[in-house]
Amino acid sequence: MNNPELSRRNTLKLLGLGSSAGALNLFGGLSTAEAREQRSTPQYAKGLAPVKIKSVKAIATAPQGSNLIVVKVETTEPGLYGLGCATFTQRAVAVVTAINAYLNDFCVGKDVDNIEDMWNGVYVSSYWRNGPVLNNALSGLDQALWDIKGKRANMPVYQLLGGKSRFAIPCYTHANGNTPEAVAEDVKKIMERGFRHIRIQQGGYGAVGATADKPDFKAANFGGETDNYMNVPLYLKSVPKMFEVVRKACGDEIELLHDIHERVQPMEAINMIKKLEDYRPFFIEDPFSPENMEWFQQLRQSTTVPIAMGELFNNINEFKEPMVNRLFDFIRCHVSQIGGITPAMKIARLGEFFNVRTAWHGPGDVSPVGHSAHAHIDLAIWNFGIQEAVSFSDKMQEVFSGCPTMNKGYMSVNEVPGLGVDINEKEAAKYPIGTKSNWQVRKMDGTLIRP
Repeated sequence: MNNPELSRRNTLKLLGLGSSAGALNLFGGLSTAEAREQRSTPQYAKGLAPVKIKSVKAIATAPQGSNLIVVKVETTEPGLYGLGCATFTQRAVAVVTAINAYLNDFCVGKDVDNIEDMWNGVYVSSYWRNGPVLNNALSGLDQALWDIKGKRANMPVYQLLGGKSRFAIPCYTHANGNTPEAVAEDVKKIMERGFRHIRIQQGGYGAVGATADKPDFKAANFGGETDNYMNVPLYLKSVPKMFEVVRKACGDEIELLHDIHERVQPMEAINMIKKLEDYRPFFIEDPFSPENMEWFQQLRQSTTVPIAMGELFNNINEFKEPMVNRLFDFIRCHVSQIGGITPAMKIARLGEFFNVRTAWHGPGDVSPVGHSAHAHIDLAIWNFGIQEAVSFSDKMQEVFSGCPTMNKGYMSVNEVPGLGVDINEKEAAKYPIGTKSNWQVRKMDGTLIRP
């Protein structure tokens, strides 16, 4: 039974102990009020002590051949650091310089938790806002700060973005071949691996390499030795035929995608896309170059084929008008090109209001840290569309641990705090980056084709 007198005495004793504690330093020098708070306030309500940025540096590596740049943000808390992807493979050395020479000085001493303020500060600190070099540097910083925030919160980043909207991330991968029949056979093999979305290309982008034709510019010794040739009329005829053959051979259930890669004239792209309607593409990617955005109104009036766009957009604001006017259906965005997780989430949230879905650009020249950033966003947002699949070589996984994994067409991330990917700097140093890149494609007469 409860004894009221005993309870009263215990209470008085505790109150007396509280008074004595302040005098006797029984709580390590805390005042009575501080000691009482320490006893009564749960850990989750106490908040986290401030942590500052100690250093920012670039880590450059190329274990699969493509230049990769990772930003490492070290903090004043021993052992706590974050990683972010800043890969601009065609101008990697310039990004390294921007990170080491400018970001470090800008960031040291700042609070790691104030990501939004840090993003805007870096965004305007160079005065001019545009540019893939500075945007990629900013993206690496931004992702690294989210990685740190996840580690401090003891949560995967997707939890900080709102938690899971799906159990894993549906992906598409790439089928290829020099003939429509060869493409169809490749599609069948990929379907056996569990993929439900497959991008089909005959040869390289624009059917480059799918023909043995020798262009006149080569005979005239015009252009560079490694410049590629694109037979534009052949490409425009080959794509509808490829869709016809693959659809007939592989059935109606498989979702088929194709990337024009901005390599034909706007009206040529419009006419070709119209011919694909009967084969129900999941989407056609990048029909126009950034210089030809005004043609989207004509495209929308001409065909109902879904369109993915934005891989070459360089600034977050370039998405606003096209999305508000529903000029495309999928946000084909390179997350490190527009500044990282912070702006990507803003673009995704805007897209939700206009029924525009995401399809983040995820090629091999994005680091595993960047692929993980894509995946964490993909898990959280409602208006996810599709994600580009990725595979990592043994060398890549020796440099990067905790890479996202693929299983039956789905991508998954590590269920650990932060982005879940770490880097072995000693292994990374074994694979130095280079300065060579080859995106030169020409017509028969040697005219350069964008991009």
